[in-house]
Amino acid sequence: MAAPRHLPASTVAALMHGWSEAGGPAYRNLAERIRLLIADGRIPPGARLPSERELTEALGVSRTTVASAYRELRDRGYLASRRGSGSVTSLPSGAARGTGGRSTAGITQAPEFDTPGLYDLTCAASPSAVGIGSAVGAATEELASHLGTPGYHPQGLLELREEIAAYYEAKGLPTTPDQIIVTAGALAGTALAVRSVAEIGDRVLTESPTHPNSMDAIRRGGNRIVAAPMTPHGWDLPLLEATIRQTAPRAAWMVVDFHNPTGGLMPDADRERLAAAFARSRTTAIIDETLADLALDGRPMPAPFATYDPLGVITIGSLSKSFWGGLRIGWLRVPPALVARVLDARASMDLGAPVLEQLIATRLIASRDEILPERRMGLLTRRDALARALREHLPSWSFELPGGGLSLWCELPAPVGSSLVGVAERTGVLLMAGSRFSPDGGLERFMRLPYTLQPDDLTEAVRRIATAYGQLADAVPRRSAAMIA
Repeated sequence: MAAPRHLPASTVAALMHGWSEAGGPAYRNLAERIRLLIADGRIPPGARLPSERELTEALGVSRTTVASAYRELRDRGYLASRRGSGSVTSLPSGAARGTGGRSTAGITQAPEFDTPGLYDLTCAASPSAVGIGSAVGAATEELASHLGTPGYHPQGLLELREEIAAYYEAKGLPTTPDQIIVTAGALAGTALAVRSVAEIGDRVLTESPTHPNSMDAIRRGGNRIVAAPMTPHGWDLPLLEATIRQTAPRAAWMVVDFHNPTGGLMPDADRERLAAAFARSRTTAIIDETLADLALDGRPMPAPFATYDPLGVITIGSLSKSFWGGLRIGWLRVPPALVARVLDARASMDLGAPVLEQLIATRLIASRDEILPERRMGLLTRRDALARALREHLPSWSFELPGGGLSLWCELPAPVGSSLVGVAERTGVLLMAGSRFSPDGGLERFMRLPYTLQPDDLTEAVRRIATAYGQLADAVPRRSAAMIA
């Protein structure tokens, strides 16, 4: 068994801001803050906390305060003592990660209901963009010229790979068609990329929170996930670097362009720094860019992550978020030295994406500058409508307005996410708890809310969620109800 990851005292202390301001014994306040950090996933289960002496010095408190807090956490099941490993965080029985919806074959499924006026907020995907129909018509006419061939294209149609390569060239990332491998969507690309560079049992680094279906795909490939918790404002670069050093992951799967679910956008300086850390540890970075085209505020986008290590980064792209999820076309941009290896790994998975859908994708990518502005404008309107509704009906919920992507990541005053899912169902709203986005468990204080419905529907959905949230407060003890309110 691998040694637990060690959290430096400075990292833990930075997460403890304001812990001593609450009334009551200091050790209980300290224990409660650490417990909430573990429950929320900001301190991952299985991490080794600083020693009592180290945390005492970092916080400037007495050794007795830290020792008593650690003892209380052990009594409550949030800390375990292991010989040679010190104090290791854990989740009590029954506090493991929830689903917030059934999961079948790695695909999150919402429960079925006959409730009139049902509002489904479990899926961060929009209806098709304008222009799909004409692209389908043109591609159908062209299909006849391909019917005399076997129809198998393991690397993808050349004309599509040329369009994708030109797409990266326009972003300032030199790319040849030979570096592109077309897949049946981003999820298939994720499974293929991980399989091509990691063996069964190898560690794969991800963020926490992260996309649940991709997380499931990595695990089903036999890999072990190592999660690096994000802060409320984005990525913790020192913690990421420490995690890479301590765990030496074979690969890392990350979303740095409008991260799903938080909406975070990693700046250029952090991309360069993180790429250097991956290169030092010989970790293959697999970067999912499926949301990169959905910038909503008109700000310049950072350079693609692969810009900072063109020969060591695999990039995932897809049409599902920017155009339509019904087109199962994605791709990998692969360093030249890895192309043969990825194609070899693919041979036992599938023999290529459907030809008709590749022809449709070719036209859509070529027309992206005409199609996507309207798409972004519609999402901007919906994002702002959802934010207004939350501020009006659920003012105690906090969130940072993302500059793009498809969802808001909301923090609740209390860890009641999974409970709210069940109560909201009775009001006609389907939700997915934050715990579903956690590789290790926790994140019960969070909820992902996509802004993919119409503005009026989003407003009504939030009004119903607020009703459910009020019912939840009425059903819990007085002290917890005060936290919820």
